[in-house]
Amino acid sequence: MAADYGLRTLAAIGDIAAADWDSLANPGWRLGPHGHIEPTEPDPAAFNPFLSHAFLSALEQSGTTGAEAGWLPHHLLLEQDGRPVAAAPTYVKGHSFGEYVFDQGWADALERSGGHYYPKLQTAVPFTPVTGPRLLARDGNARLALAEGLVLLTRHHRLSSAHVTFADHRDMAALTAKGFLVRHDRQYHFRSDGYRDYADFLDALSSRKRKALKRERREALAGGIAIDWLTGSDLREAHWDAFFDFYMDTGDRKWGTPYLNRAFFSLVSERLADRILLVMARRGDRYIAGALNFIGSDRLYGRYWGAIEPQPFLHFEACYHQAIDFALAHGLQVVEAGAQGEHKIARGYMPVETSSAHFIADPGFRRAVAAFLEEERAMVDAETAALAAEGPFRRGGDNGDQAD
Repeated sequence: MAADYGLRTLAAIGDIAAADWDSLANPGWRLGPHGHIEPTEPDPAAFNPFLSHAFLSALEQSGTTGAEAGWLPHHLLLEQDGRPVAAAPTYVKGHSFGEYVFDQGWADALERSGGHYYPKLQTAVPFTPVTGPRLLARDGNARLALAEGLVLLTRHHRLSSAHVTFADHRDMAALTAKGFLVRHDRQYHFRSDGYRDYADFLDALSSRKRKALKRERREALAGGIAIDWLTGSDLREAHWDAFFDFYMDTGDRKWGTPYLNRAFFSLVSERLADRILLVMARRGDRYIAGALNFIGSDRLYGRYWGAIEPQPFLHFEACYHQAIDFALAHGLQVVEAGAQGEHKIARGYMPVETSSAHFIADPGFRRAVAAFLEEERAMVDAETAALAAEGPFRRGGDNGDQAD
């Protein structure tokens, strides 16, 4: 590491001033009370709410992350002349839950051969499969120094590995330069492409797909279902009580123990209310389902869904169609609908490549993982290209059917 940099770790995000962290996480933006943002530079990069001090501190202070949760904060801070110039949200982990990049097979292989995979080092936003900067640096030299710092920290603590998940292209370049291996995966994103509203988007689809989505939306709202958009000062603790019931019920049935606790929702709402969209479905005066989204400067991020009553297609309505409605109404360019789910293609969400980087300390194990990743990347890239060809959009011979 360059001699003029100093590297240290933070045992809590609260050990650095919010303004100092945010100047690295979202340069060019000022984050005010309740998540109000305003640019401080003419053309800043996109604002990412998950990297903010407010979001990460809500996770830590609620106990959602921490030693008991298996996400022990170990944030890296790079300093020059006594001031912070780069940082990375980093944790020492004793398991692989809540990451959305699955390495349990690697852990099993190393344990069977007599090694120890855990603990490991994880640079990520916990429970959040959203691509963005992970090496929070304003210049390439600091980014490279931070990547080198992850390697040094892994070796110093004799950890098996270091992982940087959902990293952007600048981070991936720095990490591969320092010996990290590359892994690809995919998600499904909606892009506005100049659509004025949902009807305009429908006009771009084949007639068969357009009819299917119109029918799906009608059936989702049958029986008196209404949808509320709640954001900013409209959010109340009663809404979070209802949503938490949905989240816990669906999480218990589908995923096992949910990751987030009730305190987290109150804290993040207090600090980032203007960056939150809660899509709530009600029957009469009673809420029965909801979808939680976060709002960036140019995109909407779908995160969690839950319901306490069955209703055909309501999941698709609340999570995908309403997200498109909101994004187009508010000038947002992209909707990221979370991890996995080929069913999203029919609803206008197209496959997008995601990347992660992995440093494996043991040379023999590294060779084995590198060989696996080479084959996996080829498979994932081929599948992504094939899925992209299945999009719902009109092709040359389909001029639409205005009578549908």
